[in-house]
Amino acid sequence: MSARLHTVAGLFHIAIEGTYMPMGHTATAEAGSGGLTATEHRLANGLRVVLSEDHLTPVAAVCLWYDVGSRHEVPGRTGLAHLFEHLMFQGSKQVHGNGHFELVQGAGGSLNGTTSFERTNYFETMPTHQLELALWLEADRMGSLLAALDEESMENQRDVVKNERRQRYDNVPYGTAFEKLTALAYPEGHPYHHTPIGSMADLDAATLEDARNFFRTYYAPNNAVLSVVGDIDPEQTLAWIEKYFGSIPGHDGKPAPRPGDLPEIIGEQLREVVEEEVPARALMAAYRLPHDGTRACDAADLALTVLGGGESSRLHNRLVRRDRTAVAAGFGLLRLAGAPSLGWLDVKTSGGVEVPQIEAAVDEELARFAAEGPTPEEMERAQAQLEREWLDRLGTVAGRADELCRYAVLFGDPQLALTAVDRVLAVTADEVREAAAAALRPDNRAVLVYEPLATEPSDTAEGDEEEEGADQ
Repeated sequence: MSARLHTVAGLFHIAIEGTYMPMGHTATAEAGSGGLTATEHRLANGLRVVLSEDHLTPVAAVCLWYDVGSRHEVPGRTGLAHLFEHLMFQGSKQVHGNGHFELVQGAGGSLNGTTSFERTNYFETMPTHQLELALWLEADRMGSLLAALDEESMENQRDVVKNERRQRYDNVPYGTAFEKLTALAYPEGHPYHHTPIGSMADLDAATLEDARNFFRTYYAPNNAVLSVVGDIDPEQTLAWIEKYFGSIPGHDGKPAPRPGDLPEIIGEQLREVVEEEVPARALMAAYRLPHDGTRACDAADLALTVLGGGESSRLHNRLVRRDRTAVAAGFGLLRLAGAPSLGWLDVKTSGGVEVPQIEAAVDEELARFAAEGPTPEEMERAQAQLEREWLDRLGTVAGRADELCRYAVLFGDPQLALTAVDRVLAVTADEVREAAAAALRPDNRAVLVYEPLATEPSDTAEGDEEEEGADQ
């Protein structure tokens, strides 16, 4: 799953004829866009296309976002969006088995796909002269994947996803945190209550017909945005897109996702204590924050950056440097458009420090920040950090293609990607303080406390114990 979380490392381990119709909207280089531009087009079957020229290097990025994620799933069939991310690499009518990987990598390109609560994406970065190949591959599986989807490929990828769950969630220290905190922060029945990985029971229960219906419903051109960024000829690129995607029929049977709105404040502190084999005690918390795409969300992002965005942040300075009660302390933002975003706190304790001591210090720092707000230096540093992250994303053709798709799918306007930093830089220190005061409070968080399992006393001699420790 794709979510930008700065500084909370380790919490998450967490892809023929017709005519195109221009949308009548061509970007110009605006202040804050760094001179970047994008043009928008729409095929007759509903596929939205965004192109952005960049002739700095002879490569091109293809990014395809489908407007489907785990929030579109129904109870009892969680994990289908992520399962389909894998199935899309298992062959289509003209590309068998692992052929998609083999053709892209054999042409000198790279590729992958990811799934989140709100979308599934597929992407390739290719040498410019291999762009047509990437477009043909994406079109072939959009238009003909069902011709190759059978019980064998279904079972194969079901096992792959279940093994991924074991490796990233069930069998690693703190691996259950994302799933547990999400389930606490969003109530039962909420579309974001479950994570994209899905449950083992639901993965086992999914049938081939479930997968086929899922594809027919969501993997249609009118439910997708295709962006191509890099060393491209726009006219030729549009001709290829029309040639390969234009005859794929749209689908009008997509149900609306279940509403994700919730009260701004949880209204109580939700809490769970987890005893597992973890190397140290940990305090993790999720705070309910404003929806992505709002000024209030940008203000919250700046607040979290000041508080926990790196080694110069308040929480790192307090807990790791000054008190030495923690070995790591971070705060990050999971931006969500269809539900309240979440601020993720992650603190790993030092030595025998107890969690209540950490929690008291965190609450003290949050209360001080809510009362005083950021200093001018902190505000400048936080805005510079978010600006650098924005530049990093748009600085590569693959990153820019992904951002253009993101803003097109979630907010209806890919041009917003080119000026996102302007909105962050326009936020004031007072707004940052108000965002923290409104949301970073004990009655607006889900808390997860990790306690290491108690170890049994050993009869082994002291010298042998020390030797075992050294071997580890």
